[in-house]
Amino acid sequence: MRRGIAATALVASLALAATACGGDSGSDSESGGPVTITWWDTSNATNEAPTYKALVKEFEAANKDIKVKYVNVPFDQAQNKFDTAAGSKGAPDVLRSEVGWTPAFAKKGFFLPLDGTEALADQAKFQPSLIEQAKYEGKTYGVPLVTDTLAFVYNKELFAKAGVEAPKTWDDVKKAAATIKDKTGVDGYWGSTAGYYAQPFLYGEGTDTVDAEGKKITVNSPEAKKAYGTWQSLFDGKGLHKADTTADAYAHIQDAFVSGKVASIIQGPWEITNFYKGSAFKDKNNLGIATVPAGSTGKAGAPTGGHNLSVYAGSDKAHQEAALKFVNFMTSAKSQETIALKNSTLPTRDDAYTAKVKADPGIAGYQGVLPAAQPRPALPEYSSLWTPLDDELPKIASGKESLDKGLSNVEVAFTKLVPDFSK
Repeated sequence: MRRGIAATALVASLALAATACGGDSGSDSESGGPVTITWWDTSNATNEAPTYKALVKEFEAANKDIKVKYVNVPFDQAQNKFDTAAGSKGAPDVLRSEVGWTPAFAKKGFFLPLDGTEALADQAKFQPSLIEQAKYEGKTYGVPLVTDTLAFVYNKELFAKAGVEAPKTWDDVKKAAATIKDKTGVDGYWGSTAGYYAQPFLYGEGTDTVDAEGKKITVNSPEAKKAYGTWQSLFDGKGLHKADTTADAYAHIQDAFVSGKVASIIQGPWEITNFYKGSAFKDKNNLGIATVPAGSTGKAGAPTGGHNLSVYAGSDKAHQEAALKFVNFMTSAKSQETIALKNSTLPTRDDAYTAKVKADPGIAGYQGVLPAAQPRPALPEYSSLWTPLDDELPKIASGKESLDKGLSNVEVAFTKLVPDFSK
C-alpha cells in the first residue's frame, strides 16, 4: 500500500495518451516484428521508476522478440484508470496491481489466471501468504513483486536522549511521547487520520472493518469502537501531535519525522529511501523499526500490503505469452534483489533476501516485522472500504464529529459497498 504519492492529472493524461494498450496492439506481431506489450507501472515516478525502466531494458536485451512500452501511472489514479480501460477492452497487457485491487479486477474478469503459466514457474519460491493474497476463488491472478506492512518507526537518538525504548503497547506510546517532549522538546508521536493507518488499532482488539468469512460489517462493533477510541486518544496529550486533517497531512507527517521534529510515526517501507534523505537519518542506523504496538488483547500487527504483477485477460495470445515471460523476469530472484537494493523495497521471495539486501538496515528492520503482518481477506471490495473511513476519521480526530456518529456513518456507507453483509 502506498500513500501520498504526488501526481497531477496533466501528467497522468499525457502518459495515458501516449499508451498503446494491450486490447488494440495486435498489429506488431501480425507484421512479423517484435511483440510490443504495454506495462502500467504504479511505482513512485522519482524514487522507484528508474529501477524498473532499467530492468525493462535488460529484459528487452535478452528477449529481442519483445518490446515493452513502459508507462508510469500515478498510484492514486491507476485503479480507476485501469477499470475504465479494461471495461473498454483497451487495458495494458501488464499492470502493477496493488494487492487489494487484484481480487477486485479478477472478479470482473479483467485478469488472466496465472496458475500453470510461465509467470508462476517459480511459485514455490514465493512466501505462501503472498501467493494466497493474490488468489480469488481458488485461482492465482498476480505474481507478488514487492510486499510491505506498517511499522512503528522512530528516531533512536531522540529515544535514547529521553531514556525510553520502543513501545510495546499504545499506552507505552503515550508515556514515551510525554517523556520525549519533556527531555527533548519535540513531540514524541504523530498519528495519521487515514483509514489504512488505523488498521493496526483494529487488529490490536482482535477485529477488522468487516468479517469477510461471516459476511458481517464490524466497523461499528464494540471492539472496533474501542480500537478507534485508542486511535483517537493519540491526538491529544503531552508529546502527542494534534491531528492534521489537511490534504497534505501525509507529507507534513513524513517531513516532520525525517527532519527530527517528531520522534516517531507509523509508516511503511516504501518511504525508506526518503527516510535516508532526511537530516535525522543521514546515519541510516538511527532509524528504529519495530512492530506496531499491541492493543488491549495483546495482539499486534498491521495489514500486509504490496503489489502484484497481473496480466490483462483481454490481450491476444501473442501478447499474453510475452506478458507472462515479462512477469516471470520482473519477479525473479535476480530482479527482486536489484529492486530491493535500488529502491529499498521488500522482496516477496526468500531467495531474493541476499546478504547485500539484508545489509540495508531499513529492509532488515521491516523484514523483522513482516511475521506480524496480517493478510487481507480475499474480498474484492475490501480496499474500497477505506474510502468511507478516510472521509469520517479526520472529522472524528479533529473533534468535528463524535466517534459514535462517525462510525455509524461509515457503517451506512459499508452497507452500500457490501450489500450482502449483515450489520
